[in-house]
Amino acid sequence: MQLVSDTQTLRDEINNLAVLMGLDKPCYSEMLDFTIDLFETQGLGIDYYGYHNIEHELEVTYITLVAANWKSSLNPINQEDLKYLYTAALFHDFDPDKSVDKPHEESVLKFLSESETLKKFLIDAEIDLNIIKALILRTTFPWKGNLKENAEKEIKKCFENCEIIKNNPEKQDHYMRLGWFLSVVDRISGYALGDFAKGMEMAKKNAHALAWHPSLIFQRSVAYFEDLLNNESEMCERVLISIPKHMRKNFMHNVLSFLKLRQQEIQIHADFVYENLKIVPTIEQNITRTQDDFVKTLRKIYDELPKPLQMTRDNFEESVKNPNTIISTIRLTDTGGPIIGFAKGGPLENYEILHQKVNDENFGAKNTIFLEPLAIKMGYWGHHGGSELRHLFTMQAHSKRYKYQTSFALRDVISKRAKTHEEAKFVTQFDPERWDYYRIEL
Repeated sequence: MQLVSDTQTLRDEINNLAVLMGLDKPCYSEMLDFTIDLFETQGLGIDYYGYHNIEHELEVTYITLVAANWKSSLNPINQEDLKYLYTAALFHDFDPDKSVDKPHEESVLKFLSESETLKKFLIDAEIDLNIIKALILRTTFPWKGNLKENAEKEIKKCFENCEIIKNNPEKQDHYMRLGWFLSVVDRISGYALGDFAKGMEMAKKNAHALAWHPSLIFQRSVAYFEDLLNNESEMCERVLISIPKHMRKNFMHNVLSFLKLRQQEIQIHADFVYENLKIVPTIEQNITRTQDDFVKTLRKIYDELPKPLQMTRDNFEESVKNPNTIISTIRLTDTGGPIIGFAKGGPLENYEILHQKVNDENFGAKNTIFLEPLAIKMGYWGHHGGSELRHLFTMQAHSKRYKYQTSFALRDVISKRAKTHEEAKFVTQFDPERWDYYRIEL
């Protein structure tokens, strides 16, 4: 069955499957609702644009239950294991005080140790917290270097504090394998539960949360899958063979799609190196902007942006045709060539929803131009198109006698621009996204 990606649907699917698999005590459904409420009250619900939101937490829990049908003569997953996997999956990424998207395992474990509500659930389910901690620590990624060494030290402490297994190396090894199982499920689940559109959105979320330049999305996604399939092939195959055929197909289709796009990206890069392609910055005339084909071309590129960066999604055509909107494009070869990216923005007063979020003191003064996030066709990032667009947009804003220009950018990028001739200044900072609102004086 294909899941609809919303909290209520995932919640119901998990609860129904858990009951069918014997996790039918009230504490398990209460634990599930407790988790959802925690994420949503901390601003990490389905609307939070980071990879580690409630949707991810529930998807991992669902696939954990589905794949727990895995059978192995050496390491069977029994009923006792199931309740530990279920609980660890539910809480594996909960970091309520996160300053960045990627959870800190230390913060997760601190929360688990201090939550009185969770302690009650664990008592009702007859679960040892030390084993939950060990399983979560084993999901540390990447599992190598200092991260692995530190996690192994903490896992050893968990085992020593657990009366059930502290003197049982065989049991300890079994839980380490269950942790490995959960770690692989953690990285497969989202890509197994949807088509490539969902996979691409997940990759964009991850890139946005980790402050990657868009030019790195395909490269690092391919490296991610290759590491999973090659370096963790044993557990990866065991998880994949334990989920329904359509989910395996989804996952492999996502892998192949990223590989294909990475190959196309390399070809585009080669064409720039061989000077078969060149970028031409272009100021678009008002008559061009009223043409339907022009608007459709821009919209197609615009839709590739992460959804939270689409500031004018609902009135895009109107904003393109508005004479007060500044638009500059980058085309290939010459000013009549195909459009591969654009910059768009207008008077700050046109962005009421933005004002509600950042409370810019210049709102209403009619002296500020807002530059929306740049939109460049996937595969063409990394060839200086972004800097060309920003430069051209700023020139146009200056010619229209605006005093200030504002926009959003990653915190590190703004910090660097603060030290250049732009002298960028932070206006509002957002955590954990670290995607901040800044101002430059024109």
